[in-house]
Parts: sequence; structure tokens; C-alpha cells
Amino acid sequence: MTWRAELAAALGPIAHATAVAGGDVNEAWRVELADGARLFVKTHAAPPPGLYAAEAAGLAWLAGGALRVPRVIAAGERFLALEWLALGPRGADFDAAFGRQLAALHARGAPRLGLDGASYLATLAQDNAAAPDVATWWVERRLRPTIARLADRACFDRALDRLAALPDRFGPAEPPARLHGDLWWGNVGACDGAPVIFDPAVYGGPREIDLAMLALFGPVSPRLIAAYEDVWPLADGWRARRAVWQLYPLAVHAVLFGGSYTGQLARGLDALT
Repeated sequence: MTWRAELAAALGPIAHATAVAGGDVNEAWRVELADGARLFVKTHAAPPPGLYAAEAAGLAWLAGGALRVPRVIAAGERFLALEWLALGPRGADFDAAFGRQLAALHARGAPRLGLDGASYLATLAQDNAAAPDVATWWVERRLRPTIARLADRACFDRALDRLAALPDRFGPAEPPARLHGDLWWGNVGACDGAPVIFDPAVYGGPREIDLAMLALFGPVSPRLIAAYEDVWPLADGWRARRAVWQLYPLAVHAVLFGGSYTGQLARGLDALT
């Protein structure tokens, strides 16, 4: 069954479907149903089983706080239908609002490291099983399973072992935060000038992870950080630890896109160990 047929079976006949700008993995569509409802629809030619159900559950997990996420309309094996949001320019208070709201989202917490359910970063399943400590979890539930997908993975194994043996690299203990998990600037928008986040890869973990990913693919303003810390101050040394948390998105990009990301990942691991 095509995504159009699956969506029509769930929500009714499609009047119009127009391709719009999306991400690097999914196709995106502006869909108008015969009843006049407008939707944002994500599709993929060969999605892994449960991809969109997991994303719908992740959006529901993030919803309900000050930081807006799109409302889920329906999810199928080949599509995810969300409310249509008219994204536009950021308001004058955008960075401060985003900092406060992101801290509030993180402070809602998570039962443990990982997740009681499935989640994906792009099309890569995340290992959400429990682990005894942050260092073990980051290396064995995030880095090693991802790097195992690389053709030249053997050169990374010793470095990962060294990193797992350096718990001080991971900062002081904190309760797991409620993370977006794929929080680069392409997954942050503005609706009526206010922040909105989408395309999550949710799990519980150190809150510095979301901030590190923002910094990997664009600037994070002092105003955003100051507003974040007004709600929940960051632990000393958080800037230095960004390199630890950025290893995972670099590993995912190396698997999905290759190129220079593999070299960046190797250099980052070497610098930390």
C-alpha cells in the first residue's frame, strides 16, 4: 500500500498533495484532505518497521509543556501526519524563550537513561536498554552500536574502551532529562514567532546532549544559555563536555552520509581519550 492510500484509509480522501522542503531522510508533503483539513505529512520509500509510530509516541512524550511540538493527527507504516504549522521568522524574544522552554522540558525528567520503547535517530534504531551509569550507556547504547555500522569500525573499538573508562569525561551525576534527542537547528522553527521543535529522537539522558547538538550544527547564543540557566543552571564544565555528546550525532552522520564525518568522529574520540 502506498502512503497516499494508507493516509486516505485513515483520514479520508486526499484533495491535493504538494511536495515541500523536508529533511535529509524523509520526503515531506503539504496535504489537503477533501474535508479541507491541512496536514504536514512525512513519508519514506522504505521506512523501518514502526518508525512513524515511534516518532508519534516521541512527540506525545514531549508535548504538554511550554515548548511547542506539532500535534500528531495519524501515523501509519508509511506516513506520519501532523498538524500544519505556518513556520516563519523568529520573534524578538526567540532565543530567551527557547532557552527557558528547553530547560523546562529537560526538567520534566525521564524514568531512566534510555527509553521504555522504541525510538529512531533518522532511520537508525536507538538502543534504549538500561545501563548502570552514564559512561557505559553512552558508549554501549549509543556510540558502539552506531559505529558498528561503519565498514572501518575496528579502529574505533580501543578508543571507545578508553572513553568508557573515563567517567570524569561525562560530568557530575544528574537525574535523566527529557530529551528531544536530535536537536539541531533544522529541527527548530518558529510559529507566530515562538519556538517549536519537531523530528525528535527521544530518550532520557544528560541534558547537555541537546545543547551540544545545537552547538554542533550552528551557534547557540549567550542569551539562550542565560535564559536556560535562569530555569536550571548548568554544571561547571558543560562547554568542555560538548565534545563527548557530539560524538553520537557525528557517528550517525558518518553512517548515513560518510564523507568527512568519519574523520571528525575519529579525531573527536582521539582528543577525548
